[in-house]
Amino acid sequence: MEEFYTIQGEGFNSGKAAYFIRLGGCDVGCHWCDVKESWDADLHPLTPIDEIVSNATKYPGKAVVVTGGEPLLYNLDALTKKLKEAGIATFIETSGAYPLSGYWDWICLSPKKFKAPRKDIAPSANELKVIVFNKSDFKWAEEYAELVSPNCKLYLQPEWSKSAEMIPLIIDYVMNNPKWEISLQTHKYLNIP
Repeated sequence: MEEFYTIQGEGFNSGKAAYFIRLGGCDVGCHWCDVKESWDADLHPLTPIDEIVSNATKYPGKAVVVTGGEPLLYNLDALTKKLKEAGIATFIETSGAYPLSGYWDWICLSPKKFKAPRKDIAPSANELKVIVFNKSDFKWAEEYAELVSPNCKLYLQPEWSKSAEMIPLIIDYVMNNPKWEISLQTHKYLNIP
């Protein structure tokens, strides 16, 4: 769908320079999604892998975030293999609703209630990032925290449109459950993509 160089705004890698590769296509259907234009894959012509890798190598930051839409709708083995051969670290953000493919330096699992992730993806996650839209999302977060490895970083992130309401609840939750950390969409505060 689009490619751009920016600062990673969320989760463990927040604040790092990264080249974003946003793939078109998603059937998870989060009503609060801020890139709904990514949902229909047919609106976004395929881009050759060599062109994507060439574009990514033009920038000084040597990390790529593959996101969507839902990136695991595609087999990402060939893309990530070529990125790694070019000396670029590979990060993915996925709902986990489809089989894991690709060669990853960092896997961010962001499960969604609209289409739950596959249970076999959770153990591979380096980061679990749960979007908090309402109070029931804390229970949902704990269900997935039980499925990830003990070394997985755990993040609660307020849904942007409800952040004023959810941030105080998340602060209290993290203070009472310190295995969790808070992730904020810092790119939105910085007004960058």
